[in-house]
Amino acid sequence: MGRLFLHYLSGRRIYSCTRCEAHLASYDDIVSKHFQGREGKAYLFRTCVNVTHGKVEERSLRTGLHKVTDIYCNNCQEVLGWRYEVAYEDSQKYKVGKFILEKAKMKRDKTWQD
Repeated sequence: MGRLFLHYLSGRRIYSCTRCEAHLASYDDIVSKHFQGREGKAYLFRTCVNVTHGKVEERSLRTGLHKVTDIYCNNCQEVLGWRYEVAYEDSQKYKVGKFILEKAKMKRDKTWQD
């Protein structure tokens, strides 16, 4: 196995993995805080770093049928949420290419500044 390179985000408000503290996303990339994950509240982000994608599968979610792929932390392999690959309903197409991160799987990075 090769050497692991992690991407470190700059900025005042960074979310990191609760398990290993790898950077995941910036507060500025939040699209919505009104989502539900497997284990409770979740946020929809425009982009994420330090994640690996699982296989694409169809999943019936609260807002209908979607094709999604689970996302895992590159550093510790924790399941963090999922990425929307396909939305079948026009009203849901804004989610395609965006990431759901479960609130329980991320925390404010130690460098967080209000």
